[in-house]
Amino acid sequence: MNYREEWFNDMSFWRFYAPIMFDDKRWVEVPEVADGLTRLAALKLYTGTHEGGAQQEGGPKVLDLCCGMGRISSELARRGFAVTGVDLSEDLLQTAKEDAAHENLDIEYIQADARSFKRPDFFDTAVNLYISFGYFENPAEDLLLAKNVFKSLKPGGSFIIETLGKELAVRDFTPGEWFERAGFTVLTEYKAVDSWASLKNHWILIRNSTDSQIKPSDMPERIEKTFTQRLYAATELRALLFQAGFAAVELYGGWDEQPYDQNAQTMIAVGRKS
Repeated sequence: MNYREEWFNDMSFWRFYAPIMFDDKRWVEVPEVADGLTRLAALKLYTGTHEGGAQQEGGPKVLDLCCGMGRISSELARRGFAVTGVDLSEDLLQTAKEDAAHENLDIEYIQADARSFKRPDFFDTAVNLYISFGYFENPAEDLLLAKNVFKSLKPGGSFIIETLGKELAVRDFTPGEWFERAGFTVLTEYKAVDSWASLKNHWILIRNSTDSQIKPSDMPERIEKTFTQRLYAATELRALLFQAGFAAVELYGGWDEQPYDQNAQTMIAVGRKS
């Protein structure tokens, strides 16, 4: 399949849907997420001084795959880490660059496909956050991404994935909902596909005519999108990371490192390169 034909390569989708998906809650949680991944990746161990008291040049190198608007990239850069953000969306990257420039943050942003990006033995850690794993048409490409990340990490590096575990998708399943956000009425429909191998999403946005911040010319009265996310059980994602080359894999149910069990809030997998 041609990469350019996949749903997430539709740049108009991100222009209209990003403000819906990345609501205030997703920005408020940023410090907690950054704290959690800093602990899990032991990034603080890279800061400070070398033997003899020489100051280390730069902070640990972090790769933020599918970085979007730089939600996490900016927070990590504020903490002194050297961040590279990779995303396909030119619009989202432009927003990320403008925000970084406004704060005078030195972040490297690259427009590239996560399946093809690699920089051998360069990064101390890599992250793929907020349920952005498992959308490729071919499941073999999930493994390709993980292998490229493995190659891009230094020895001792880690790859942190935050995603919707299959167990949680089943536990919390709802066939649909509606809500008001960012000037739109949002209707969502969900359906399990192929015996819970995937979750089909159908999102409909209806512009609120009373919202003065939205110009009628900015988008149609109604826009909708259907996309499917592959669901990984914890054992399946762990097996994928082992297959990619990682020597150890840990699973957590939250950024506070709670167990991945019946009380889990999300699924966080940490693959460690020996």
